[in-house]
Parts: sequence; structure tokens; C-alpha cells
Amino acid sequence: MQNKVFEPLTTAGKLLLGAAGALAILVGIASSPQVEAQSQSAPAVAFEAASIKESRTTDPRSISMRFLPGGRVSATAIPLRWLIAQAYGVPIGSTRLSPGPEFDAAIGFGQYDIEAVAPKGVFPAGATAAVQTQSVRRMLQTLLAERFKLVVRRETKELPVYAIVIGKNGAKLKTADVQEKDCKDDLINPDGKPCHRFNGGRGRGLHGDAVTMTDLAEEVENWSDRPIVERTGLTRLYDIQTTGWRPQDPVQLQPRPDGAPPTAEQLAFADPSTPTMFDIFEQLGLKLESQKAPVETILLISIQRPTEN
Repeated sequence: MQNKVFEPLTTAGKLLLGAAGALAILVGIASSPQVEAQSQSAPAVAFEAASIKESRTTDPRSISMRFLPGGRVSATAIPLRWLIAQAYGVPIGSTRLSPGPEFDAAIGFGQYDIEAVAPKGVFPAGATAAVQTQSVRRMLQTLLAERFKLVVRRETKELPVYAIVIGKNGAKLKTADVQEKDCKDDLINPDGKPCHRFNGGRGRGLHGDAVTMTDLAEEVENWSDRPIVERTGLTRLYDIQTTGWRPQDPVQLQPRPDGAPPTAEQLAFADPSTPTMFDIFEQLGLKLESQKAPVETILLISIQRPTEN
């Protein structure tokens, strides 16, 4: 999720994911459970100024979120669950984050317009994009703690995961046409070429012109019943284009309320010949292997509606 813009092509599907189920967070390994109002892995960093207004739009195409130069964040109609996931750097549809029984689901499903500005000099001289992104995320965590009164509990658990490994016949991956130095980065190099971003999704397939194995793991985890970890050791940028795949659980065709015939996606999801998530990885010369790994989970304890300004 590093330095990503939520593009319209990916928004509608992910909005459904955010509204339908739990989210998850992986921000390192904690040694014991803890309840906190903000990240304690680094000193608290706060935005110098932040405007928060509840959005009234219901059009998923209006959703956007950008990390901009200087530590500015601009979000339109961002679902709160998306904001939490972005603050902690995890896939929107991951299973690693879940709402506790006291978490206010009504507020959690809200959408907000946010404009936030970081203090001058918040980034160390020569800070890389990754360092700047982590600083912005800590500021978002502080914003959630102070303005939304978000409280979370972190706990590391040994959980079943899918590990991406190289298949027995070797990877079948196309190297991207660009190198990391040529990549567009909203924080540092806004004029470069877009990298580390996928369009599409489960129904339409994944389409990324310059993405890493870590990007692939984070993207597919949005539709997985387990966390996905990258264990190929491959570090290049790749051009990955896949077909769509069907859900892991069987899908039965249901009559549409308007009486219209099933959509092409509904038919594909119900067709047992449609590739599975595991088939997609095999086409890339990779494999999703069932393993166990320590995973940090985050339970959303409580949240409050913010005062607008």
C-alpha cells in the first residue's frame, strides 16, 4: 500500500470489501498484547493542522486518497476503515484487523473528507520515500487517536498464512519496463511513472505494470481468507497481468431483484471452470503454499465520531 492512490478502477470492489468484513494490520511484531490509542513503536508525530468533514457521497468513484509532497494528505469520501488500514499500511480487505464487540460499526462505516498538513521539517534530510511514508502513517495514527478516539489492541499470533513461493518449474514473470528510480512517487517524484499499483481485482484480474512480489501479496490479501506473506526472495519490478478468478467459497447464482439476467462476473464466479486464486499464481510460475507464521493482529476496541472542522 506504499504511496498508493486509490484509483476509480479499483474503488468499487474494495468499497464492498470494506463494508462487508473485517480488516487487518501488520506493522511489525509485538511481543505481547497491548492496548493503545496510537503507535508506540515510535515517538508520536502529529499533523500541524487537519480538517475533517463527514462525506455525504455514495458514489465510490469519488473516493480518493493521496500522500503528497511535504507530508500533506488529501482524502475525499475516504471510508474510515480504509483510513485505518492506510494508517497502518495493510491491505484494505485483510483479515488481520477486526472490530471488537464494543467497536461502533456505524461510525466505522462512515466516509470522510480530510485535508492534513505536516509540520515543516518533519522529514529528516534526505529521507527516502519509505521513511516519509512511515512518518505520514504515524501522523495518521495520531489523527485517528486524537480526533476519532480510536483505541486498538495489538497481539501477535501464530496463524495459518499463504506464503508466495516460486513454483517447481520456476517463475514465469515479465520484468517491468522501468526501474525503481523511474517510478512515480507522490511524495518525492510526482513526474515519474506509476509503480507499485494494481488496477482491477478478483473479477477482472490484476493489472500492474511495475509491481513487486510484496505488492502482489498485499493486493491479493484483499480477497484471501488468510494473510499472505512474500517468500520468493524476488525483488525486481514486474509487469503482472492476470485473468479474473472466482471466490474461494462456492457461489450460487441468485435471481437479481430487478429481474435482469446475471452479469458476466456473476456467471464467472459460479462457473467451476473459472480459475481460482491458486490457479492465478500457478500461471505466474508461483505457488501459494499453506504455512504458519507469526502475524500481528489488531482488534478495534472503540471509536467516536469526530468533531468536524
